[in-house]
Amino acid sequence: KLNSITGKTYRLPTEAEWEYAARGGNKSKGYEYSGSDKIEDVAWCIGNSGSKTHLIGTRKPNELRIYDMSGNVYEWCQDWYGSYSSSPQENPQGPSSGAYYVLRGGSWNDHDYTGRSANRNYYPSIRFNDLGFRLVLCP
Repeated sequence: KLNSITGKTYRLPTEAEWEYAARGGNKSKGYEYSGSDKIEDVAWCIGNSGSKTHLIGTRKPNELRIYDMSGNVYEWCQDWYGSYSSSPQENPQGPSSGAYYVLRGGSWNDHDYTGRSANRNYYPSIRFNDLGFRLVLCP
């Protein structure tokens, strides 16, 4: 619907694109979470959220100045959930089909380790109060 309203093309990020952005891209400092090694600096999770979603940008951004890639709400990715390839790949794509989509980033309703940039989760395509999404604008 957004594509038809704006005349632009938006989509969900692939899992690889999401993780690259969460880790700070080519400006990465190697943090465990998106923007810090301390979860409380960058994320809302079960220990500090008060059991609710918070406004975007109320925690510190990562190296690319992107907010809330750790915690607050899990973010849908375009990829189906599956095992990673055993060989190195550049910008890998997930399986072409599956039962679950990839979720990344952790949420206000989960433990701090789920907000790690490396953490993966999955869910069927349903609505829930700690799931959200972030869009990529295609060239």
